[in-house]
Amino acid sequence: MAKDYVELAKEVDARAVNLFKAAPGPMRAYRGLMEEATKDGALDSRTKELMALAIAIAAPCEGCIVYHVRAAKKKGASREQVAETIAVAIEMGGGPATVYGGEALAAYDAL
Repeated sequence: MAKDYVELAKEVDARAVNLFKAAPGPMRAYRGLMEEATKDGALDSRTKELMALAIAIAAPCEGCIVYHVRAAKKKGASREQVAETIAVAIEMGGGPATVYGGEALAAYDAL
């Protein structure tokens, strides 16, 4: 069954509103962190959203993925840029498993 990403985005927004109501102080602080971390600097905000999307994919976090896809698109990210971001996320999702897999094997051998 196909997902309704517009509806999912609305659900993510609604959950965020509820969380802001339940814990306004911490959520205001977190929003401030998000605003500071994603504003233009040495990297532009679009690049930072694509980075956040890659992490959300590798994590994985469905609501985060929808949030950061929407934000990256609003900041002008092209479909091709999102596709390349997905490729990096896949590489980082698989690459660390290779590193930690080697670590686990070394631990087994040492124990």
